[in-house]
Amino acid sequence: MRLPRHRRANRTGSPKPTEGSKHARRPPGRARKSRRRAARKIRRLRIDYPRRGLRGWRRWTPSWKLVSGAFLLFVATVVGLFTAVYIHVDIPNAHDSARRQATVYYWADGSRMVSVGDVNRQDVKLAQVPESVQRAVIAAENADFYDDSGVSLTGIGRAAMNIVKGKETQGGSTITQQYVKNTYLSQDQTIHRKVKELFLALKVSNQQSKTEILEGYLNTSWFGRDAYGVQAASYAYFGIPAQELDPSQGALLAATLKGAESYDPSLSAANHRRAEERWSWILDRQVQVGLMSTGERAKYTKFPEPKPPVKPTSQAGQIGYLVDIANKYLKSRSGLTDMDLAGGGYRVHTTFEKGKVLALTKAVEKVRSDRLDPKKRPGDRHVQVGAASVRPGDGAIVAVYGGSDAIEHFSNNADTSGVPAASAFKPFVFAAALEEGLQDRERSVEEAGSDPLRPSPTAETPPIPSLNLYSSLVDSDHTPFVETGKKLGLRKVKDLAVASGLREESMAKLEPTFSIGTSTPSAVRLASAYTTFVNDGRATEPYSVTKVERDGVAVEGFDLPEKRRAMSSETASIVGAALRQVSWSTVGPQKGQSGRLPAWAGTTGPNDRMKSAWFIGATEELSTSVTMFRTKPDVPHLLPMQGVGGPDSERGSAFPPLIWEAYHQVAVPSPASADDSRRTLTVS
Repeated sequence: MRLPRHRRANRTGSPKPTEGSKHARRPPGRARKSRRRAARKIRRLRIDYPRRGLRGWRRWTPSWKLVSGAFLLFVATVVGLFTAVYIHVDIPNAHDSARRQATVYYWADGSRMVSVGDVNRQDVKLAQVPESVQRAVIAAENADFYDDSGVSLTGIGRAAMNIVKGKETQGGSTITQQYVKNTYLSQDQTIHRKVKELFLALKVSNQQSKTEILEGYLNTSWFGRDAYGVQAASYAYFGIPAQELDPSQGALLAATLKGAESYDPSLSAANHRRAEERWSWILDRQVQVGLMSTGERAKYTKFPEPKPPVKPTSQAGQIGYLVDIANKYLKSRSGLTDMDLAGGGYRVHTTFEKGKVLALTKAVEKVRSDRLDPKKRPGDRHVQVGAASVRPGDGAIVAVYGGSDAIEHFSNNADTSGVPAASAFKPFVFAAALEEGLQDRERSVEEAGSDPLRPSPTAETPPIPSLNLYSSLVDSDHTPFVETGKKLGLRKVKDLAVASGLREESMAKLEPTFSIGTSTPSAVRLASAYTTFVNDGRATEPYSVTKVERDGVAVEGFDLPEKRRAMSSETASIVGAALRQVSWSTVGPQKGQSGRLPAWAGTTGPNDRMKSAWFIGATEELSTSVTMFRTKPDVPHLLPMQGVGGPDSERGSAFPPLIWEAYHQVAVPSPASADDSRRTLTVS
């Protein structure tokens, strides 16, 4: 007999639930409780955003739990990453100076000019560095050095922002960070290098004492003058070992740590002013932070003048001046610093032509030896010459004469400001007057005078203005130029001169004498500015470097400069014609020393009372400027030119044209034709 279903179930146990049955959908009680607990946990972990149960702006406002949780998660992530990177970063080996590469400079033809790169470094123990020097460095660079952790987070952040914006990143680093950069890292201004510097500084600060860090920093820092470390710097600036430095000298060396190219007082008047200000500030700063007493500070009121810098023997003669000009140009175009270049490894290709540099040097030396006698004539003593030759076609500087020897006379006479241009500035006043319509353009060359040496009007000799700036330029008469400057406005004269290539900082004060050449452009800049008259009113920035490479990779920023419009072509032609008349009226072919038609004007002029003599001769091949002046190292102003070369030299004005002629006989040897002479622009 078949039993009922419920009795069969009691005999065999609970029936096995089938799929889809009620028993299959309902788990045992313990399992159900476990699942409910898991669901509640998931609901707790769910981010309640936007927030349930709220309306309006409150629905979108995170709760304090959400904000604090996100913050704690962020902090935990940052701490974790920081710890991982800190553990992963190892302190590398210190730089090996023996493996450091030199920076090589090349002539325009690709041949090697000079190799610069010997490491001038002498390590000393911290005990050999006076405490006053240590205190000066700490006060200037990192006042809380002995108390900090080795890093400055604000400095790192500021540097990172400057890198992103393309600005300089100097400043803000601790002494420890700078020591790490000098010893273990490159000078590359990148965020990656800055972050690595941070972690290495922390490790070094934990593993080395402050004494060891300060000693390392003083031995590896760049002080300028090719000097690494305080010992080499002490010899370079004062000729004494570091242990003999006094607090005043130590403050000056500390000032150069900010950038020797800007704070070495011997490099320029502006540098001297900056160095003296920072020297004084560092002494005051030591008092402010408790590292020097007020009474001791009062002892140091006289600026400690360093000795003149000394160039390596490899940069003797003109080489040092050429390297100086090349370095100035490449730093202005690439952002590299003197310290970067001292680090070595660069290949610098210049525009300098070896043959022309040699010809210019020989021309100066010949005139000096033949015409000056410093032993017999006091007026011939302390005479300096500077010269520069620029190619009008593209603005390349092909030759300079910076002085007798870069090792003995460090100041570069070819690229320095401080020598008044005198009458050589007048053509820019003339051009400004023409540009502003103050001059009548109708008068012909024939009406300018009956000198048979003056060329007759042609397509290349346009009409001469009717007002007297033309004849005043030929006769070196100052008054019309002063009056023209007043009528025109000196600002307009200045703007045209700067547009033609003269530097803003070399411009004199806008006083009545401004129009007769109180400004002090360099020989390089005057030679370049005169190419504007050759190039139909278009100016070109002078350049000295065509290419820079490091480790086979080209450094950006050395595309050829483009010509820009400085004046109209008609103005350039009229001023050029007047300058050619200066050449004919002051020299003439019968006075030429070489038998070729003259391409220069004679002297500065009888009315010039400036303490300088200039000559600029510009042809289609070359624009060359020559200046002569007198100066002594211990005298801040120029010496008078009276008596230079004897009573017939008109304050030395006879000599720059002779130098120009001797140089051009070699640099542009082909005889000039009558046509060529009419294309020659000269003034003195």
